[in-house]
Amino acid sequence: MLKALVNGVVRGSMATVKGLVCRWSAMGCFAVLGVGSAVRAQEWVATKQPVLESRSSVTEAEGVTSRSLPEAPRSQEEREAVRLRDVPLNILKDQGRIWTSPLRIRKHDLVWLAPLGVATVASLATDPHTMRYVVSHDAGFNQANVDASNVMIGGFLAAPVAFYGVGRWKGNKHARETGVLMGEALLDTVVVEQGAKLIFWRERPYVDREQGEFFEGNSGADSSFASSHSMLAWSAAAVVAGEYRSKWKQAGVYALATGVSLTRVMGQQHFPTDVLVGSAAGWLIGHTVYKTRHRHD
Repeated sequence: MLKALVNGVVRGSMATVKGLVCRWSAMGCFAVLGVGSAVRAQEWVATKQPVLESRSSVTEAEGVTSRSLPEAPRSQEEREAVRLRDVPLNILKDQGRIWTSPLRIRKHDLVWLAPLGVATVASLATDPHTMRYVVSHDAGFNQANVDASNVMIGGFLAAPVAFYGVGRWKGNKHARETGVLMGEALLDTVVVEQGAKLIFWRERPYVDREQGEFFEGNSGADSSFASSHSMLAWSAAAVVAGEYRSKWKQAGVYALATGVSLTRVMGQQHFPTDVLVGSAAGWLIGHTVYKTRHRHD
């Protein structure tokens, strides 16, 4: 019954909206919500870290003497605010926070939830039309986009190792923290996206004439919803954009993540809805990890 209900809603919406959305309006909606909203959203959150002050002086005006015992020397590993060895436990905590996040939705979240919901409904309604009549079916063009998406996501997957390695080699705590948090965000994302695939079981665009049916048992772990590439790219990008707040760096990393998502559609690997929701979910995971674990200013 659930399968019939979901697919019925999708077909009904498609009949109403089909033909009204052209290629660039669908892609433009995604791109605006992708790069534009992510950069602006990054500016809304100013994570302020507490400054710990140690006082061991005599206050003559109040006549109060404050003394503290000298701290024992700490090792280099203990001085690091973000430690690699803490990642497994942190991931368990992250998963609890992620899967229960709908319970903590508040009114102010509608600022971004409402536009995302409208875009998702419109995208679902036009997914088959877009993949059937708008996106090219040229095999060479599709494969070129698949190859491009794989190269770009490979860079995102290698980035945590590079950041952490450079940080250890040069004693750069900022780079080391970036590498650890990127790795944590990517591992969190893998768990979530695999869970989503096994829940929704959506057909790929190249199956059954781009119908995009949900809850099809033959889809399994290769389900189209949501896009793994998109989720991974945007979760990693969110961490980098949080750690390095230059507008140019943020725009660059989000543009690269957008490229990953768009090439998955142009390669006939995912519907627009798959990459839209995947990108949003990935960004939220990466931003949550950064906001929760970030220590280096």
